[in-house]
Amino acid sequence: MVPPRAFWWVFVAVLVGCGERERLTFPTTEPGNGAGPITNIDDPLAGDTVLTAGEPFVIAGRTFDPDGVAQVIFQLTGGSQNFAPLDGQGADTVRFGLPIETAGNSGDTVIVQVYGVDLLGQEGMHSVRRLRIQ
Repeated sequence: MVPPRAFWWVFVAVLVGCGERERLTFPTTEPGNGAGPITNIDDPLAGDTVLTAGEPFVIAGRTFDPDGVAQVIFQLTGGSQNFAPLDGQGADTVRFGLPIETAGNSGDTVIVQVYGVDLLGQEGMHSVRRLRIQ
């Protein structure tokens, strides 16, 4: 049989031992993954595409980032079109479609660059397509 006084000393030893152990801590801010959003152009798949003048064409793709997408930015060189940035509203995946004007642009080459910026301000790599209009 264990005397009652022995239980008291075990209880005190447990309390003293618990006070010296390291406590768990959790970060208060989320630092992100250190990389900007990834942008894929799904259509067209080829980097160099030939289009027929007058036919409708849409460049389609998506930008994703686990930190949240703030904006998807479109830069066009050649042709006469411009597109405002697309507000990602912090979503982890943002899909886009750009209607490319081909009518009256025979012989033009349009270079399309698309990239994203995440909520932490990190810019992702550019996804590029070259469109030759015949």
